[in-house]
Amino acid sequence: MIAVVEDDANIREIEIYTLRSTGFEAAGFADGKSFFAAMAKIRPELLILDVMLPDEDGISILKRLRQDALTRSLPVILATAKSSEYDKVSGLDLGADDYLVKPFGMMEMVSRVKAVLRRTRSGGSGTLSYRGLQMNLDEHTVSIQGRRLELTLKEYEVLRMLLEQPGHVFTRQQLLNDVWGMDYDGETRTVDVHIRTLRAKLGETGDAIETVRGVGYRLEAEQ
Repeated sequence: MIAVVEDDANIREIEIYTLRSTGFEAAGFADGKSFFAAMAKIRPELLILDVMLPDEDGISILKRLRQDALTRSLPVILATAKSSEYDKVSGLDLGADDYLVKPFGMMEMVSRVKAVLRRTRSGGSGTLSYRGLQMNLDEHTVSIQGRRLELTLKEYEVLRMLLEQPGHVFTRQQLLNDVWGMDYDGETRTVDVHIRTLRAKLGETGDAIETVRGVGYRLEAEQ
């Protein structure tokens, strides 16, 4: 279940409607007090938290969540004002998993929710293996046959998506949305450039990243 803490009733209702219409269970709360009261009975899988709230602001709520052992690992996406760089930085420093800049589109919200859930459901720990390639999620490193590879952050995130679902076709737009974020104003050819450099760094293993013409990319499924 996705929890939404937003004091504007109209925005809250739209967010809840969108989440439910895209397959999520969702519940909305107008303030921190009602949210914490509900936490005695429910355990959301993710929280979308507005920073500007009437009683206790979102940064303070996030701090309380991270100090409590029961909610320390709850994924949180902060909704911040466009001009509030301080809130964004403070939230990320306190352990927010992502942020949305108001005003944001509903499909951007859904994309961010799916991306954060994909990361947190995988636990963010352990190792992904593929044909001699090892991705250590704890150390954020990639190696082939014991040889460490130097990848950029975006190359790492693209490779992680491919490794998590071998055989699955990712569209260029999906990769762009999930790795760069919906607010990225570049073109899908950015994905092509990163795939090309990633293939080069992976050597022979890079040949397993297949181009699906007119669609996107996939990692060849292991037999």
